[in-house]
Amino acid sequence: MLPEARQREIVELVSENSGCSVGELAAMMECSKATIRRDLNALADKQLIERSHGGAVPATSVGQEQTYRQREVQNLEAKMAIAERAVKEVHDNQAVFFDAGSTTMQVAKQLPPNETVLTVTNSPLQSMELDDKGMTVKLTGGSLRSPTYSLVGPSAEQFMDRMTFDLLFVGTNAIHPTEGLMTPNEAEANIKSLMIQKSNRVILVSDHSKLSEQSFISFAAFDELDMFITDRSVTGELNECFEQGNVEVVTNSVQ
Repeated sequence: MLPEARQREIVELVSENSGCSVGELAAMMECSKATIRRDLNALADKQLIERSHGGAVPATSVGQEQTYRQREVQNLEAKMAIAERAVKEVHDNQAVFFDAGSTTMQVAKQLPPNETVLTVTNSPLQSMELDDKGMTVKLTGGSLRSPTYSLVGPSAEQFMDRMTFDLLFVGTNAIHPTEGLMTPNEAEANIKSLMIQKSNRVILVSDHSKLSEQSFISFAAFDELDMFITDRSVTGELNECFEQGNVEVVTNSVQ
């Protein structure tokens, strides 16, 4: 395995396990402890992980990933306000893709039943929510990632290759002025990139906590978005990025 690929996998393992020892990483990566120590030092220099006694822990922001259950209760009122505005963008006879995530889940929950709308998702949780509304639902298939309850991997990507969507609601772990939209996991980045490529209109839904944050892997540039719905005004350098990308920014604050 090339050093770049090995280091990328190390960041994912450290993030998903909330920390790993040198011995654990050496066993999982099937390489020497000396190699792992060199990789950890290199990654720490890049601020992608933080060294700990005998191993590494996730960086404060980069590479860190909370579970879905942790995220679904955070900034809930803001996510509900975002969703209230987002559902107004859904129209009859559309094929609408819902990215896995706690904010997109709120959009699915607030979507009024509409028998003419075809819904598609890589989230088993959202598929059940949409099915309860009596809507037609398609799942991508793929491997389930337990931190996010999202379906990813080759099977999900093959499904995406065959499809086209009118509208996409996509979430993100971070919105960075120079790196764009970011996530801690490579498989998540791949499926998100495909969602965007296969959608005629892309709407980012994210609360203010993701603004000016940084994660591990970029999956979209600003000019790949059509609209950004959030709960607070976007200012400064980040606002300039959205303007240059010709993205309509809509703020729906918590009442």
